[in-house]
Amino acid sequence: MATVDQQRVRRTRTGLIAHDPGRAFAGYTLFTPMFGDGTVYLVDMHGDVVHTWRMPYRPGLYGYLLDNGHLFYSGKVMEDLGRFEAWARFKAGAALEVDWNGKTVWEIKHPDHHHDARKLRNGNVVLLCLRPLPPELHARVKGGLPGTEVRGTIYADYLIEVTTRGEIVWEWRSWEHLDFATEIITLQDHREEWTHGNTVAEWPDGNLVVSFRNISTVAIVDRRTGAIPWKLGGPPLAQQHDPRPLPNGNLLIFDNGPHRRDHPAPYSRVIEVDPRTSAIVWEYHDQSLFDFFSPYISGAQRLPNGNTLICEGCDGRIFEVTRDGEVVWEYVSPYFFQEPGRPGLNNWVFRAFRCTPDEIERARRA
Repeated sequence: MATVDQQRVRRTRTGLIAHDPGRAFAGYTLFTPMFGDGTVYLVDMHGDVVHTWRMPYRPGLYGYLLDNGHLFYSGKVMEDLGRFEAWARFKAGAALEVDWNGKTVWEIKHPDHHHDARKLRNGNVVLLCLRPLPPELHARVKGGLPGTEVRGTIYADYLIEVTTRGEIVWEWRSWEHLDFATEIITLQDHREEWTHGNTVAEWPDGNLVVSFRNISTVAIVDRRTGAIPWKLGGPPLAQQHDPRPLPNGNLLIFDNGPHRRDHPAPYSRVIEVDPRTSAIVWEYHDQSLFDFFSPYISGAQRLPNGNTLICEGCDGRIFEVTRDGEVVWEYVSPYFFQEPGRPGLNNWVFRAFRCTPDEIERARRA
C-alpha cells in the first residue's frame, strides 16, 4: 500500500498558502468544487470556512452571489449524460436561486443547458445551451481532428432568455451569426462541438458577451438585433474562459493558452482588453510561464482595490495579484473528488469570487 499521497496538488499543500493583509482585498472567497456533491463554500481571508450552501444538484458548474444577497447556482441534472464524451463533464440542466439558508426561491430546467447561466438585470435568466448543428452546415465547419464528430453530428451553441417560470422570450443561435470561414476549431480539438461556449455575461447596456473555447473567440452579441458588433479571436486568444465586463468598459479574460498560435509554449495568463481598440492594456502571467497554467476552466475577477482574483481552475488554486503582478493572497482547494469516467482525484474549481463584507452581510439578511 502506497505511503505517499499520489495526488500531486494535495501532496504539495492545500488551504491557505499566503496572505499579505496590508495589500490583499479583505473579504470572503466563494467557490464550488466542480466535481463535488453540490456544496458551495465561503472562506475568510484565513482560509477558514465560514458558511456553506448544500445544493440539491451537483455543480453545473458553479454558483455566485446576486445583488440581492441570494445565491444563483447552476446544477447538473443527472440525465442524458451520453450525448458525447465530454457532455457529462460540463452539462448543467438546472438554474436556481436560493437564500442564505439554501431555501429555493425559484428553479428552472432545460436539457440543453451547460457551463453557464446568469440572472439578467430585467429579472430573467440567460442560459448557455447547445444542440446539433443543422446537417447542411457540417461541411462549413473547419478545423478539428477529422472523423471526430459524434455519430455524424456536430453540436453548436445557442442562447435563450427565459423567465424564472421557464418561459422562453428570446433566442440567439451561433451558427446564424458567427463566420464559418474565420471561426475555426483548434486543430487538436474534436469536431463533436464547433463552438464550445463556456461563458455568457451581461454588459451594462444589456448586450451579452460570450466565450467560445473551441474557436478561441470572444464575441459581443447585440440583444436587439442578434448581430456581433465586436469579436476577438486567436491570436491573441487561445481557448479562453470568463470574459468579464469591467466598469471602465474593458473585458477581463482568462486566456488558458493550451494551443497558442503565436507562441511555442502552452501557458495561461489573465488579460484586460479594450474592445474599442482590441488592445491588451494589462496582463498577468507568472514569472515562469510554466508555473501558471490551467488548460481548462478558470476565471478572474477585478477587485475594488484594483487587485485581481484569479482562479487557476485545474489546480484548484485561487490567488490574488496586485496591478504589478505580485501575489498577496493564495488558497488551494482541499476538496478532492473523482471526475466521472476518469481515473484519479482532482480539486478543480470552475470559477471563484471575492465577496465584500457588506455583500455577505446583505446575504445573511436576505
